[in-house]
Amino acid sequence: MKDILAELEARRDAARMGGGQRRIDAQHARGKLTARERVQLLLDEGSFEEFDMFVAHRCTEFGMEKQRPAGDGVVTGWGTINGRMVYVFSQDFTVLGGSVSETHAKKICKIMDMAVENGAPVIGINDSGGARIQEGVDSLAGYGEVFSRNIRASGVVPQISMIMGPCAGGAVYSPAMTDFIFMVRDSSYMFVTGPDVVKTVTNEVVTAEELGGASTHTKKSSVADGAFTNDVEAIAEVRRLVDFLPLNNREKPPVRPFFDDPARIEDSLDTLIPDNPNTPYDMKELILKIADEGDFFELQEDFAKNIITGFIRLEGQTVGVVANQPMVLAGCLDIDSSRKAARFVRFCDAFEIPLLTLVDVPGFLPGTSQEYAGVIKHGAKLLYAYGEATVPKVTVITRKAYGGAYVVMSSQHLRGDFNYAWPTAEIAVMGAKGATEIIHRADLDDAEKTAQNTQDYEDRFANPFVAAERGFIDEVIQPRSTRRRVARAFASLRNKQVHTPWKKHDNIPL
Repeated sequence: MKDILAELEARRDAARMGGGQRRIDAQHARGKLTARERVQLLLDEGSFEEFDMFVAHRCTEFGMEKQRPAGDGVVTGWGTINGRMVYVFSQDFTVLGGSVSETHAKKICKIMDMAVENGAPVIGINDSGGARIQEGVDSLAGYGEVFSRNIRASGVVPQISMIMGPCAGGAVYSPAMTDFIFMVRDSSYMFVTGPDVVKTVTNEVVTAEELGGASTHTKKSSVADGAFTNDVEAIAEVRRLVDFLPLNNREKPPVRPFFDDPARIEDSLDTLIPDNPNTPYDMKELILKIADEGDFFELQEDFAKNIITGFIRLEGQTVGVVANQPMVLAGCLDIDSSRKAARFVRFCDAFEIPLLTLVDVPGFLPGTSQEYAGVIKHGAKLLYAYGEATVPKVTVITRKAYGGAYVVMSSQHLRGDFNYAWPTAEIAVMGAKGATEIIHRADLDDAEKTAQNTQDYEDRFANPFVAAERGFIDEVIQPRSTRRRVARAFASLRNKQVHTPWKKHDNIPL
């Protein structure tokens, strides 16, 4: 019996060593943790239960039968993050470059199936050289099985991808279908075709970092939701994100203890809006002053900065925030901001996370580049996302809400539950100057009369009271009491139920 137990421990020790000490040292030399070190940091101490530690590939081509490491390049299992169950897979770059084989993929599929069946998030740590070439189509079939699981799990359990090394070719499509993607600066990259292929086909000379590094995907492509300095910071932030999310689409997000008075008054908000309506201010200040303890988890911070998305808590409960940022493009909506916000709104709706929308939007960004690139269809994505969302929706208009952009930003007309406005709000078809030039076109040569007409329009429409008279604004509130009013609004909506007509699925304008 002792011999059998000793053999078991010896096999476990060998499996835990992955590709051996030399490769582990090489991984550390690149500033990267090993697959198992990442799992240990991600999960609560002692909570990890591993599956399939001894699984080995079955390939016999190209002499592969002589090299059959235990685990086959991926560590899989489940554990807890702050006491809440998650499933995790972590690719091991020290074992055959973390390449995906048929059995490697089956291990990932197994925990994804279990996650859906048991209602727990899936966190994938990607660090792989791609498909295992020696296995040919078997490896590609494995990728296909993983993609199929990503699609089935979408909207059922949260899926989080951490890119902590190379992720190329077909491998990028699995993270692309997950809800959140996080990268590590200078050590991770994602692209469909690498620099060598790009050079061969298009004659472009580009580095891996320029083509698909963290900076590219957080600032230009919006593929990634955030980038961090190293593995440790990335893992800490993912643990923080998981604390905001429900385990699955049938559970509410977790309620955390809070030590912040829901009725807290913020007198400084009364002076947040500048006297000059064209002067910008930082909308993040309002978000932080509404949130419990000023805690805000922002997503896609470096992309489409004219709109802000992320999570806060109110009375300990998770709330998704979408807010125009007047400091960038005057808060205008454009293609990028519409796509960014629409995807976030749809995630929140899928997982029953209430939505708070803070509005200061002068309209959609004009110009040929926007029109040629399809701003109509991309803007409709945000309109559609808000219109189909059935979660509690509370909107606060702080300053401008002009034209179609007013309607798009979770107005009452898109089934917004509570629509508040500050006294500084201006709700109109367009700004006073543009409106005057259209309505009083005949008087444009008379500067004095034009100025008077503009002033008359501002007096009549550049306020929230016309909309309030029509019942489109539920209440004009004091800025300083915004936290209290918003918290009470969400508290009253906790048992909200909406029944929609049966359909197989909708057809959002993609």
